[in-house]
Amino acid sequence: MGSLYTRLISGLVFPLQERIKHHTTVADRKTLEASQWWSAEQIEALQRERLQRLLARAATRVPYYRDLFARTGFDYRTVASPADLARLPFLTKSVIRANQDALRADDAVGLARFNTGGSSGEPLIFFIGSERVSRDVAAKWRATRWWNVDIGDPEIVLWGSPIELGAQDRLRRYRDALMRTRLLPAFEMSEARLDGFLHEIRSMKPAMLFGYPSAFALIAAHAAKRGVRLDDVGIRVVFVTSERLYDHQRSAIGEAFGAPVANGYGGRDAGFIAHQCPAGSMHITAEDVVVEIVSPDGRVLPPGEAGEIVVTHLATGDYPFIRYRTGDIGTLAAESCACGRGLPVMKEIQGRTTDFIVAADGTIMHGLALIYVLRDLPGIAAFRIVQETLERTTVYIVAGPGLQPDAAERIRTGLRARLGEPVRIDVVTVDRIPAEKSGKFRYVVSHVSPEVACATSSQHS
Repeated sequence: MGSLYTRLISGLVFPLQERIKHHTTVADRKTLEASQWWSAEQIEALQRERLQRLLARAATRVPYYRDLFARTGFDYRTVASPADLARLPFLTKSVIRANQDALRADDAVGLARFNTGGSSGEPLIFFIGSERVSRDVAAKWRATRWWNVDIGDPEIVLWGSPIELGAQDRLRRYRDALMRTRLLPAFEMSEARLDGFLHEIRSMKPAMLFGYPSAFALIAAHAAKRGVRLDDVGIRVVFVTSERLYDHQRSAIGEAFGAPVANGYGGRDAGFIAHQCPAGSMHITAEDVVVEIVSPDGRVLPPGEAGEIVVTHLATGDYPFIRYRTGDIGTLAAESCACGRGLPVMKEIQGRTTDFIVAADGTIMHGLALIYVLRDLPGIAAFRIVQETLERTTVYIVAGPGLQPDAAERIRTGLRARLGEPVRIDVVTVDRIPAEKSGKFRYVVSHVSPEVACATSSQHS
């Protein structure tokens, strides 16, 4: 698979890096590549064994779960299958915030501090142990190799999170150059920036792309507008994640880049949950993740019925995520995939959409550019940003403990810096932010169409 250079990176350099980090990624990937071909019954047995081990550790080493099990009378030793998880209450973001230290195993060492990227509108700080990191990287690596690409193949990553973008120090840039990965910011999608993306793609000739589907759809449309071909540079696959992938986006991206589009679903908090295989199915990483679909009243739903996705990550013994509510809506499939893998399948994922917004000068940028302004302010329990017109944006906030008196002004300043100084920013305090009919929250809503953006951009050029 791949060139000699790719085999050197994936077979020697990357494994050496993981060994230095004390990660078991390479061994984990090999076991996952074997277990994906097991029968559904064998995978369920592995799930059951790992779940029992996780619950035993939570009961004996994690203060929060030790107290919860005692208070509810839950005996982990009676768990015979993942279905028995329904006897436990859900883990929510608010529960994690209230029990941040109590969720840590008393013998855990070397935990890494993480926080969510902010697309939920509710910043969340939590901790991850080396087992979880190794397993998630291994699961992503396995899914990458489904598409005949590997670590070391040229890759462009189009991303908008300052967690990654802020980590681009000299060592990281050297490592990315060695791995042949180029990280590009997805915040501002101006005409000049889009032209730059087209140049980067044609000059680097990546084997794979990774990023937001909405960003790649914009690049595809811009390439058509400029008359620039992208289907002749050798791209083998476009990996998309972090947003809902719509059918029209898949078609536009696939046609523009001349490559299949592979959807992925997961997050820093819930882990690497599912990834699409070349046969078209979204396979759940069942060796590490138990997925439940639940109704609004908390009932576990059968395959075929839509509900909230609830995740138990089996590699989180140091900081357990047991029955974690993702806030996303999805459906499990009853049937298996034609590819022959025994991994269960997610039929549909309806959640995870974050809009693009348009600055006063026509610049299109990812909604996360505004989300991060509010995410970094203390005392904001929840929020929604609504771009009414190019000239006016309304920010609805729910005040929490520690909200600063100058929060509204800081929000106006931060948003004007991105949208333009003349833009009117109204900050409105409300008691709650309602969900949409689907049950999914949207934290950035733009009523400004791309056509308006293009017309405005032309006027400013």
